[in-house]
Amino acid sequence: MIDSVLLSDPRLMLTVAAAVGSGVVAGVLFAFSAFVMRGLSTLQAEAGVAAMRAINAAALRPPFLSVFVGTALLAPLPAVLSLLGNGDSLALSVAGAALYVGGTVGITRIAHLPRNWALDNAPDGSEAVRVWARYVREWTRWNHVRAAASAAASIVFTVILVGG
Repeated sequence: MIDSVLLSDPRLMLTVAAAVGSGVVAGVLFAFSAFVMRGLSTLQAEAGVAAMRAINAAALRPPFLSVFVGTALLAPLPAVLSLLGNGDSLALSVAGAALYVGGTVGITRIAHLPRNWALDNAPDGSEAVRVWARYVREWTRWNHVRAAASAAASIVFTVILVGG
């Protein structure tokens, strides 16, 4: 009766949610690194800028934000519950939370949001061409890092679940 075990153990429930949430976010970010940005980079600069602006706006809706932000809010909770309990898996819980919150959310804040804001404010024409070429290169490079951080967080939370 996995359901009754899962529902009766808040730390287990939160760890499952953190593993799944960070894994879902890793998949979305991986897709951008693997093919979305490559496809967008083949467009004319103004079309690429318009498409990325639309994607960034769509990302600010509940389907993605609820998983992205929700995982950031719950990822530290297994560590807190470990501290309050017997301390089992504390180091791994802290590592998973740090990878997701620092590596995924932190990089989004310091590397992606400023680039997104700059792209939103880039004028059309030759300036858009210059901004777009730099944006694609830098945004994608940092996205590789945050995708890896989110995947690593999912792995760490999964290791906890299998008895690591």
